[in-house]
Amino acid sequence: MQVFIVGAGPGDPELITVKGQRLLCEADVIIYAGSLVNPALLTLTKSGAEIHNSASMTLPEVIDTISAAVQAGKTVVRLHTGDPSIYGAIQEQMDALQKREIDFEVVPGVSSFLATAAALKQEYTLPEISQTVIITRNEGRTPVPEREKLRSLAAHQSTMCIFLSVHMLAEVVAELVAGGYDKTTPIAVVQKASWPEQKIVRATLETIAECIKDEHIARTAMIVVGRCLDADYALSRLYAPEFSHMYRTASK
Repeated sequence: MQVFIVGAGPGDPELITVKGQRLLCEADVIIYAGSLVNPALLTLTKSGAEIHNSASMTLPEVIDTISAAVQAGKTVVRLHTGDPSIYGAIQEQMDALQKREIDFEVVPGVSSFLATAAALKQEYTLPEISQTVIITRNEGRTPVPEREKLRSLAAHQSTMCIFLSVHMLAEVVAELVAGGYDKTTPIAVVQKASWPEQKIVRATLETIAECIKDEHIARTAMIVVGRCLDADYALSRLYAPEFSHMYRTASK
């Protein structure tokens, strides 16, 4: 295998997987998503490695660069932020590689919505509060199917992790409230989760706009909405002394 699509993790260089780090260290050619990937990861590359910032490249240029490297017998790492399966625009790259009969492997990474939960010290799936996590975004330059608009998804009252939308926060709040969330529903905005400059703002749907206005958060931020952020929840049955399962007998 010569081509690897690697999830770089959310920002902290230590949150890339062991496999991803090894491949990055061994690669002859690295094409990284320069607008989001922490440049500190590039210090792991070997001397003489060819490094390309895809922020200024088109899809054909990315594929041509990979193809040329493969033909030259070189190993390529296409480095994406977080986990590339979420808003990574990798399907079109994989399809283009397959058309050229270039084999590749995808190495998963830690998504920013998971790093956000760690930053908030929060479990998204609390018993009797929410057992569903919706990963979504507000409609912008990329359209959203009608059935997936925030207003429709809000009806579920589940934990919602909203990508790529903090610059439209007022619209996000309006859609969530129109869809059924109460104005007192807690919300958190986490900018650059796991980076040294990580920033957390907590509020309610009613107050978040005021709380965030002087924080200079315009991008690379996750919005989390849901009662998991402040609710009294039932304890998990998994560890309840009166609950038995295949590894433990219930106490009397």
